Amino acid sequence: MKPIISPSILSANFAYLANDIEMVNGSEADWVHIDIMDGVFVPNISFGFPVLKYVAKFSEKPLDVHLMIVQPEKFIPEVKALGARIMNVHYEACPHLHRVVQQIREAGMLPAVTINPATPVAMLRDIINDVYMVLLMGVNPGFGGQKFIEHTVRKVCELRELITVTGSEALIEVDGGVNLETGARLVEAGANALVAGNAVFSAPDPVAAIRALKNL
Repeated sequence: MKPIISPSILSANFAYLANDIEMVNGSEADWVHIDIMDGVFVPNISFGFPVLKYVAKFSEKPLDVHLMIVQPEKFIPEVKALGARIMNVHYEACPHLHRVVQQIREAGMLPAVTINPATPVAMLRDIINDVYMVLLMGVNPGFGGQKFIEHTVRKVCELRELITVTGSEALIEVDGGVNLETGARLVEAGANALVAGNAVFSAPDPVAAIRALKNL
């Protein structure tokens, strides 16, 4: 089965964001990945809901919303109002993760959980059967264009084993440092979905770049 491709608009040209979203609409991309950063949980601020309202308006692809913020549960109504399909929160930002996952599902969205590079996959054992997807960070969150952290491939293998052992149906997504070379290894290791930023939006032909990732 071909991987799900979710271009990250964090790497898009914000001055021509509508054009980049239109490009994604016409491509083989499956989702649109939206990184929301607060400058607290991560050392950067991306964009807020007034901007995302227009992203949601123009996007014809399901929204894959990734909150890199403290207290993400406070914004479940806003993410739902965007029409998001997936709401993704960080394990490290949610001391009451089961409750947040339940709230996301009750709001009518698919709950997903992200772990940072230094967080062991084993920490997900008690939540793996409650989530639609797990996102493994291939870089430390906060900025696009970082170098891929190599042990992410091993973590995909570990997560795939955990999913098998527990009987979970969770998908595995990877965000950070994804390109054709790393993407191929991640898919081989068991990843279902790839988030790609610079590999798409910095390519001479972004549509072709998405097609190439889709065909890994």
